Amino acid sequence: MRIGRHVCVTGRVQGVFFRGWTQDQANELGVAGWVRNCPDGSVEAHLSGEESAVQELIDRLHGGPPAAVVSQVDVTELEPQAGEQFEVRR
Repeated sequence: MRIGRHVCVTGRVQGVFFRGWTQDQANELGVAGWVRNCPDGSVEAHLSGEESAVQELIDRLHGGPPAAVVSQVDVTELEPQAGEQFEVRR
């Protein structure tokens, strides 16, 4: 079943290759959507894909790339978006 999730990640998550790492993880898992930095220092993402793949990506976001320090990951449900690509947004 295809699901959609909005994720907000807080901590030291900007300037540590978090967006690029998230894109790599999403592509590996076959998750579509996007990721971007927010003005408040957090990173947000929209994820769409098979439930197990989306959940695996969310699990990975709790750790992030090696230089990141993730303090919180908030997840809310949303409608899955069409498309197969995962992009880094500015």
